[in-house]
Amino acid sequence: MPVPDKVLKRIERLRRQLDHHNHLYHVLDRPEIPDAQYDRLFRELQALEDEHPEFITTDSPTQRVGGEPVRAFGEVVHEVPMLSLGNCFSEDELQDFDRRVRDGLNEDEVIYAAEPKLDGLAISLRYEDGVLVRAATRGDGATGEDVTHNVRTIHSVPLRMRGRTQDRGFPAVIEVRGEIYIAKDGFAKLNARQVKRGEKEFANPRNAAAGSLRQLDPRITATRPLSMYCYGVGVVEGATLPGEHIKVLEQLRQWGFRICDLIKTVKGVSGCLKYYTELASRRSRLAYEIDGIVYKVNDISEQQTLGFVSRAPRWAIAHKFPAQEEITRVEAIEIQVGRTGALTPVARLKPVFVGGVTVTNATLHNIDEINRKDVRAGDTVVVRRAGDVIPEVVSVVASKRKKGARKFHMPKTCPVCESHVQRPQGESVTRCTGGLFCPAQRKQAIKHFAGRRAMDIEGLGDKLVDQLVENDMIHDLADIYRVKQDDFASLERMGDKSAKNLVAALEKSKQTTLPRFLFSLGIREVGETTALTLARHFGSLDAVMSASEAQLQSVEDVGPAVSASILGFFKERHNRDVIRKLIRAGLTWDDIDTTQLTASPLAGKTVVLTGTLSKMSRGDARAKLQALGARVAGSVSKKTSIVFAGENAGSKLTRAEGLGVTVLDEAALIKILRGDFSVL
Repeated sequence: MPVPDKVLKRIERLRRQLDHHNHLYHVLDRPEIPDAQYDRLFRELQALEDEHPEFITTDSPTQRVGGEPVRAFGEVVHEVPMLSLGNCFSEDELQDFDRRVRDGLNEDEVIYAAEPKLDGLAISLRYEDGVLVRAATRGDGATGEDVTHNVRTIHSVPLRMRGRTQDRGFPAVIEVRGEIYIAKDGFAKLNARQVKRGEKEFANPRNAAAGSLRQLDPRITATRPLSMYCYGVGVVEGATLPGEHIKVLEQLRQWGFRICDLIKTVKGVSGCLKYYTELASRRSRLAYEIDGIVYKVNDISEQQTLGFVSRAPRWAIAHKFPAQEEITRVEAIEIQVGRTGALTPVARLKPVFVGGVTVTNATLHNIDEINRKDVRAGDTVVVRRAGDVIPEVVSVVASKRKKGARKFHMPKTCPVCESHVQRPQGESVTRCTGGLFCPAQRKQAIKHFAGRRAMDIEGLGDKLVDQLVENDMIHDLADIYRVKQDDFASLERMGDKSAKNLVAALEKSKQTTLPRFLFSLGIREVGETTALTLARHFGSLDAVMSASEAQLQSVEDVGPAVSASILGFFKERHNRDVIRKLIRAGLTWDDIDTTQLTASPLAGKTVVLTGTLSKMSRGDARAKLQALGARVAGSVSKKTSIVFAGENAGSKLTRAEGLGVTVLDEAALIKILRGDFSVL
């Protein structure tokens, strides 16, 4: 067993290593070692300290994990008051602030330090001889609460300043001030964890940070994703700091504190406004919440000249962004139907100015969200709007709810087309089943129907579909085939030739296949492969439309969710009406002889097409092979039965040869498609 001297040296070395890597990871965001290696070093230190508790110090990395709960928070009197900042909300108010500063300094132009105003909780950290001895909240500015036991758990707060007093010039005493906050991604994960545990979600990152810092049990705080940025100093004894605010922050950075990289100096009001505009445009993309910009006179001696007024410094101001959260009233809850048939509940609000615009609507997402937040018509609610994000209801002010407010229930039919709605098992979204008929889904349905892998109507692109629907020329899929050539020619960017070509493409599309037609209907969960499987299994459209749930689920790859979508779609009268109209418009296809298909030598076999075919397109070859019962895959594997190789076949051919898969050329493919299976 090593003597205590050797143990102490090892403990000190481990502490230095862990402090170094903690600083790289949590302050500089430049980790040098993997988490597993850090954990091994940490566990070794922990074991040594457990064995020799006489060597444990308050600045040891092991002391971050949190000790026993405290009974109450102690009171801390701030030697230098933690003052509030004055606010401005407009360019004119900022101009007034700058004028007062220039008048007070008798200067034509002033250099300011500009920095984001984090939406968190102000904190004061007291270090003596480089070691953290106390952390206190701002409180009322004169007196705060002692939260040292919780702040020790925050990895971006150094327990010991970096370097040694003699070569870094540590003050004997220094009070570092900053903001405790929770980043956006950490907040999302924290709330997800709360939901998983069946606990209440936090309203916003600031509330979460404040609640986390005021836990009586520091072990709870240690589990919360708290971070800190430093923005200044209070008491300083035994050293002289630089004479500029920016340089003070740089000195703090060298001592191991985390400083926001966005802080910079700007010149005059024009520089302040440019910085404000730039940060406002980036606000929604930042990793953390900010609610404005703070401008501080950069020269410390000029700050001292300007002094203070009441409870705020004359040399600093917060230029606030428009509020992102406000309180208003839900006047009604209505349903919007999206292009895919999703029914989204929307709160109609008493107009409120939030996030720089007047908001009258806010999304409620789905019925689960409404129930979780218990939003009802008439409720007073907190509404949030951040950047370009759609406004949402954050929470209900339950104390202001009126008696008799009724819970909201999703409608049983679509408010747009009156088709039935369904909520597939395991999904949070309720959907309209009237896909072919519902006006809200019309554009999406037509675009899908005309797609290359569906009816392949060349020339019927997205913009043309938009015009046809917006000009009220078509109301469902079948109407496409009723539009005349002259009507097409009258549309924007459509001449006589384009219109003629489109009519020809529509006529050509009338001759299709059952799998393509099934896919073109846009039934939710029914992609190309499922449409092909259904067509092969049932052989006709009538058989698919009249199939029971049990019959559908007997089809390979068709489970409860898929069968529910199919049943719901064909159960809806509107959809059946549109299908009948399409057939009357001239759409035809051949039913599939399921008996013959089962007897085909290719039935159930997986084949792959590769290389260039000279006699037909790959698409035609694929469709014909599928009609013979083959499964056409995109890659070669051990399950592949045959690879049909055209000219310039590449890696798929090489892999097939390596796996010993049968390889046939285009001539053999043509024979098979003509019914000659002798080459197999």
